[in-house]
Amino acid sequence: MYIVFLNPQGNFDASDSYWTMHPDFGGQLVYVKELAISMAKLGHKIDILTRQIIDNSFPEFQNKYDTYQNIDNVRIVRIPCDGYNFIRKEELWPHLFEWTNNIIQFFIDQDKYPDFITGHYGDGGISALMLSSKLHIPFSFTGHSLGAQKIDKLLQNNNDLHSLDCAYHFRERILAEKNIIKNANILFVSTIQEQLEQYSHPLYVKESTSNQSAFTLAPPGANTNIFTTDPKPSDDNYYRKFISILKRDLEQSRIDFPMIVLASRLDEKKNHLGVVEAFASDILLQKKCNLAISLRGMENAFESIDQASDEEKIILKQILDLIKLCHLSGKVILISIDSQTELAAFYRFAAQKQSLFTLASFYEPFGLAPIEAMSSGLVAVVTANGGPKSVLIEGDIHYGELIDPFDIKSILTGLHNAFDKFSIYQTLGRERVEKNFTWMATANKYLDAIKEAIMSKKKRSLSIPGYFIEPDHNPIDFNILG
Repeated sequence: MYIVFLNPQGNFDASDSYWTMHPDFGGQLVYVKELAISMAKLGHKIDILTRQIIDNSFPEFQNKYDTYQNIDNVRIVRIPCDGYNFIRKEELWPHLFEWTNNIIQFFIDQDKYPDFITGHYGDGGISALMLSSKLHIPFSFTGHSLGAQKIDKLLQNNNDLHSLDCAYHFRERILAEKNIIKNANILFVSTIQEQLEQYSHPLYVKESTSNQSAFTLAPPGANTNIFTTDPKPSDDNYYRKFISILKRDLEQSRIDFPMIVLASRLDEKKNHLGVVEAFASDILLQKKCNLAISLRGMENAFESIDQASDEEKIILKQILDLIKLCHLSGKVILISIDSQTELAAFYRFAAQKQSLFTLASFYEPFGLAPIEAMSSGLVAVVTANGGPKSVLIEGDIHYGELIDPFDIKSILTGLHNAFDKFSIYQTLGRERVEKNFTWMATANKYLDAIKEAIMSKKKRSLSIPGYFIEPDHNPIDFNILG
């Protein structure tokens, strides 16, 4: 089959540039890349369609075509729209009609149309819906996260819905998501919890109920060729770098201590500060381990944070102030990790010291990062809010520790328990990933559902009233939010 992935936000290139350095370059890119490669290995032709950017700030995204080294049957195709400058994902909505029409022209020019279209996030999803309505090609939607949940979280700290809408364009996003959910041939979810919590939100429940049969469970996985406990030829060079960072940042007597590893994007919702506060509050924890915070593009954040974004600077300053206030100097490392390969090497390095991976997000739709860490030999201590629960618990068996990210005591209990049960959790965690969470397993679930959708030739009404709306017109009842 010829399958197209639609991802107007973020971008892809052979070097995975900017991953974790910008909100538009997050976990969705890992998901799409790994899934596309796994599908290709099963004999299918895959195009990842994204937006062409000719901008000196993003030189990697100028060429129309790109490929991954030693990977056959996967192309990155960059389709232009509204000029070539980088546009934040929140500002893309008015340009998606043009982007979609340019995709159709691309199909015409190559004289080949896809058998199936899969859209990711709301912008990719509405583009898939528009293409499906014009070309009569079935499509799927993988939401990753939906706009209503983001509003709910933001309203906890800001009750000015108008200002939030101006910043994030929630009217456009949610109206797009409602139409996608109503019309998609397949709605891929990572967990049953995602379906029940996200898609049953009052803003989507009508559409979800009308298209209930479209839901398909397909958990993402780890690239077990990269995220493995088996040593790689490049590890020696990486290990020398890691050891030099430890010697730079830690007291000499603490070099061999286990670590609590924080490796997610530096974002307020990832709650790095909660873990640092927990570590600072517990002398016993400080006596048994160090804290390691992975950054990207900052060689020594203790000396300079100039390379950080404005949001990252706010979070980093809070962390650095807490380190100083609580006398944590010599117990914390800040390390620049610049690729998946290096991250996997750092996980292996940390696992040799019997270290923990911690993700204390206020909410995590699925949580691919813990799976990658577990596959590399770390023990996971992860938020109980969202998808990670389905990874770390099955029946009566626990594969790591779940924590309440809003409760310092819960974070501490999870960390101490994980250290106490390290050997058990390490073995169970690796077995859990190998059995249930690989990208090849995800690809097979996608392909089974896609083949069924193509064979069924199920017709959709594809009613897509203009989802780009006038500022003074509100077809969405935001009063549902309370």
